[in-house]
Amino acid sequence: MDLTIGTSLDRIIIIGYFALVMGFGAYFGRYSKTTSDYFFGGRRFAWWLIAISIVATGVGSHSFLKYSTKAYQYGLSSTMTYMNDWFFVPLFMFGWLPIIYYMKIKSIPEYFERRFNAKARYLATFMTLIFMIGYIAIQFLTLATALYRIFGIPLMLTVVIIAIATTIYMHFGGQTSVIFTDLIQGFILIFAGLLLFYLGIQFLGNNTPYSGFQAFWMNLSPLEKLPLAHFNKPPDFNFVGIFWQDGIAGSVGFLFLNQGLIMRFMAARSVNDGRKAVAFNALVILPISAIVVSNAGWIGRAITNAVPGTLPLDMASNDVFVAVTNVIASPGVFGFIIAALCAALMSTSDTLVNASSAIIVNDIYKPLSKKKRSDKEQLEFARWTSLGVKIIAVIMVPFFNTFDSIYEANGWFHSTFTPPLAVGVFLGIFWKRFTTAGIIATFVGGAFLMILGQFYPQLISPFAHGIELRPDRGYSYIGALYNIVVCAGVGIVVSLFTKPEPEKKLKGLTIFDAAMEFQEKGTPLVIFGGEQYGAGSSRDWAAKGTALLGVKAVIAESFERIHRSNLVGMGVIPFEFTDGVTRKTLKLVGDEVISITGLDKGLKPLSSVPCYIKHSDGSETNINLKCRIDTEMEIEYVENGGVLHYVLRNLAKAS
Repeated sequence: MDLTIGTSLDRIIIIGYFALVMGFGAYFGRYSKTTSDYFFGGRRFAWWLIAISIVATGVGSHSFLKYSTKAYQYGLSSTMTYMNDWFFVPLFMFGWLPIIYYMKIKSIPEYFERRFNAKARYLATFMTLIFMIGYIAIQFLTLATALYRIFGIPLMLTVVIIAIATTIYMHFGGQTSVIFTDLIQGFILIFAGLLLFYLGIQFLGNNTPYSGFQAFWMNLSPLEKLPLAHFNKPPDFNFVGIFWQDGIAGSVGFLFLNQGLIMRFMAARSVNDGRKAVAFNALVILPISAIVVSNAGWIGRAITNAVPGTLPLDMASNDVFVAVTNVIASPGVFGFIIAALCAALMSTSDTLVNASSAIIVNDIYKPLSKKKRSDKEQLEFARWTSLGVKIIAVIMVPFFNTFDSIYEANGWFHSTFTPPLAVGVFLGIFWKRFTTAGIIATFVGGAFLMILGQFYPQLISPFAHGIELRPDRGYSYIGALYNIVVCAGVGIVVSLFTKPEPEKKLKGLTIFDAAMEFQEKGTPLVIFGGEQYGAGSSRDWAAKGTALLGVKAVIAESFERIHRSNLVGMGVIPFEFTDGVTRKTLKLVGDEVISITGLDKGLKPLSSVPCYIKHSDGSETNINLKCRIDTEMEIEYVENGGVLHYVLRNLAKAS
């Protein structure tokens, strides 16, 4: 398609945006004085800042182009590809996130060494880097596909210019510049996407007998209004394929294997702040983002149905977003919306580059270095590594440009590179029996079977669910399912026939063992809660579970009546905050040491006791607590370790 797009004003706005972001990012370079600052922002960011940063990272430039393409072809069902994250958010919030945060895991490969061995770490490093750098290459290709038509320069030269522009502010700023630039870019992304939808509605209202939204809705066919794709057809866009490729492979890849996302949460002040960011993103931002990235395609389809010939008939798949924007937006506004596309690229690529650099430093440079390097040396190496990562990404761009569309390139990429790592992480977290031999087999044997599937499609066909397999790369949909099955199958079979890992080695690296580690060390645990703690948990088993995990005290704003009594019956002491203090005012992060004194000096019902909270920076907070042991009899229960021990001791005395 021959497109002449944009005006001088649009080009000035786009260039001005690049310059603004580069200057803004470089400014924050002053906050990156250590590798902790450069990679994790010093762990000082609030949950809302992390949430907006996730938005900017998740809505990559390829999202606008690939989802617009599918929205133009198939209508509202395009949002299916974006909403799959909902399936895996709980597993991330309560499974993966606490492990990486409390165990202070700096990279995904580091987890594999601590869970298995050094060989697993190096294999994971290689596979993760391919995944991350390939993702960067897709981002570069996406934005270049739009910009080279606007500026009239060759595609690959545009790719190089984009890489140089992002390098300038990334080289100095690190994670701090990434997060703060993403704050701006996240808002720009959402605003520009919604503005585009508004302009499309206005365009349809002015060019059809209907007004506004009515014109948009009336000019979509019944099939284009359906929220879900057909179960198993057409071969390039169907329910089964979307679930396996974009859900299992894509969403798991984004949530569990994206080192950039992991670093976002490692920059949070606490696990709870990380969970707030995830929940806000999933419940509020994700639905908005699904509309933002798809609506250009919906508007384009409605325009084509209402006013045939407005959009070029020979429009290529990757041109939908730019072509629609060019039709409905005036000069200057068009430049602003394309600048938003630039924001999407820069926010995603800067995260991925920073993450790739972190992996190289943490998992290659430091382990293989013959002498201990200073933090200053590591920081300088990290900055130059970022440049090397971008060079490799640029070299990979021509390969991804051979696909029919950005959507197919991205789908094939996720389907091919996500499964071994996804299986490794999931089995490592949720199955204690998963062995070192099993993870090696998953990485090596699973990858071998995946390669065979690429050359022999008949291996994939049994997983097709009636989906037509095309002779080219069209089986990436079902290839994702095949790849997951063979990787999991190899890993499980090998694990069942090999020696399991020692219990000592698993401490803190699986869901259960993370709780058991403190108990085995003899470290009493404290739970902090809010109002009506224990509501809905009145059965004694709820309190028993708390006691079995090694919890000795619960500090809350108030208690549900029966649960308080059950806690006492299990030997767990309930306390209430006083003087207006709450868990929120204390700003706890989860690594504090809690000391409650006065319990061995004639404790009386409802008495006041001091509590000392020592923070990781050495500071201390002193508060008073109200002991919710309400009766003299309850004091005896607690002193005996619970009501059962109290009864047994009395029986023993009687005999």
